[in-house]
Amino acid sequence: METIGKIRRRHKVKGESISSIARDLNLSRNTVKKYLNAETDPVYQRERQPAPKLGAIQSVLEIWLEQDSRRPKRERRTAQRLFEDLQREGYSGAYDSVQRFVKHWKAQRPGVSADAFVPLAFLPGDACQFDWSHEHIILGGMPQVIKLAHFRLTHSRQMFLAAYPRESQEMVFDAHNRAFAFFGGVPNRMIYENEQREFQ
Repeated sequence: METIGKIRRRHKVKGESISSIARDLNLSRNTVKKYLNAETDPVYQRERQPAPKLGAIQSVLEIWLEQDSRRPKRERRTAQRLFEDLQREGYSGAYDSVQRFVKHWKAQRPGVSADAFVPLAFLPGDACQFDWSHEHIILGGMPQVIKLAHFRLTHSRQMFLAAYPRESQEMVFDAHNRAFAFFGGVPNRMIYENEQREFQ
């Protein structure tokens, strides 16, 4: 549509010749004439979305998806994380192509059903969830792995994070002290992955 508008402006407003416009826009003279003589604007309709053109990087992505499928769910990479990792491998395409491919790949997995969940309701101050994650960072110009303590209040979904060099007992206690100070109190119970412990 932008090209058609350009052609019409250059010919009808600026008075440029068809040959000049065709040469400048790398079009045939017949195409330029067709757009100038058309009474209505052409409508572009794509019958189907073409497969993303990931090229040679597609095999790398398939291997990563297969490897991730064998990991615990929380350790699997999102489409965004896979896209960033592919960029480091030399991929220069768009995120949308990666996202579409990941979605299609997951839909084609045999025997994998959609995730199901039971919605839970919590009273204010009832519980707080705790877990660790391992994050890769650059610290002082050197790659490092840090342990991130995650706290989330179950009612308000308010989060607190604290980073540590490892998961020692002292750091677990320190993370809890900081979280309770941040939240302004201690919940009735803490939820550690699948295990619940009551605090009185």
